[in-house]
Amino acid sequence: MKRFKLTVAYDGTNYCGWQIQPGAPTVEGELNKALKQLTGEEIQVIGASRTDAGVHAYGNVAVFDSGTPIPGEKLLFALNPRLPEDIRIVDSCQVEDDFHPRHCDTRKTYEYHIHTGRTPLPTCRLYSHWIPRMLDADAMNEAARYLVGTHDFKSFCAAQTQVKTTVRTVLGITVEQQESDLCVTKTDMGQKPERSDTTFSQDIVIRVEGEGFLYNMVRIISGTLIKVGLHGWPPEYVKEILESRDRTRAGETAPAKGLFLKKIEYL
Repeated sequence: MKRFKLTVAYDGTNYCGWQIQPGAPTVEGELNKALKQLTGEEIQVIGASRTDAGVHAYGNVAVFDSGTPIPGEKLLFALNPRLPEDIRIVDSCQVEDDFHPRHCDTRKTYEYHIHTGRTPLPTCRLYSHWIPRMLDADAMNEAARYLVGTHDFKSFCAAQTQVKTTVRTVLGITVEQQESDLCVTKTDMGQKPERSDTTFSQDIVIRVEGEGFLYNMVRIISGTLIKVGLHGWPPEYVKEILESRDRTRAGETAPAKGLFLKKIEYL
């Protein structure tokens, strides 16, 4: 038997998350099914990150053991035709027999995508969180700085989370503002521009890098930064939220559809 590593990209819209659930479509379930078709073996993949229902990924990681003679680097070509079109293997290789995707030092990068504008765009509805008001990205970046480092993130995880410790290390958070492709100004429409309405379409990406995350942690961080971006809280209030260790003090859990697991780096 040999151990193989897969880097997996998927659109999580039609799945009840990564992890197998009875009677529900999952990314893990589709991978197991495709591997059985390919190898004839009963295979259970082990995933690096058990993303929630509706969450997307560019680079989740899974491993499995098999006696297949197919070279590791060729597995992606054999597996992709057997997978639904919203799941793709983007890289594959053979690894050491003791490699485990959750028992190694890693650097994980998540992105949370937001679209703001007067109306939600149909092409963004499955992959970003729509907010009908502009966000102050500078204030969000200022607030994010309080969360970088090793802290107790009890305020930023789901209340029912059962873990030995809620201490985690966040290596970096950035909030990037991008002008939307459909950004319109009154000048574009042949009218005199007004300061309060120069642009009404905006894309925001919150990028969070860390060694590991608690359940819903990135989505709660995103919901909290959104509240700051709407000027509901001053940036420095995020420090109070963190120190309170009280989930009720933080922002709402942002919707799953805006979250992407960007990559997992093994150190």
